Amino acid sequence: MERLPELIALIRSGDVHRFYTSPEWRRKRREIFEQDHFECQVCKNKYKRYTKATTVHHMKELRQYPSLCLSSYFTNESGRKERNLISVCKYCHETECHPERMGKYEKKKPLNEEKW
Repeated sequence: MERLPELIALIRSGDVHRFYTSPEWRRKRREIFEQDHFECQVCKNKYKRYTKATTVHHMKELRQYPSLCLSSYFTNESGRKERNLISVCKYCHETECHPERMGKYEKKKPLNEEKW
């Protein structure tokens, strides 16, 4: 992969949009979708239901581990091989993969209560 150092540099500089629009990522994304039969792996394994996947999620966070940006697998601390890229639906990506994002969707209390 001759452009891998360039892609890693993009991620480290904070330009993840250019990484996600690169031909290398698009090919890898397609490969992961096909490997997972376009099914959300969280829904399939956790909820025993089949949902169409719309996102490929990095299990090892992209900004923290830029060298794994195109790696399908990684080796954990105990030496076991684990998946780095998995297909997920939008719901699981927001709730299971990134629960920290859920706060931005909660309904906020109005600044002033209406007194009609």
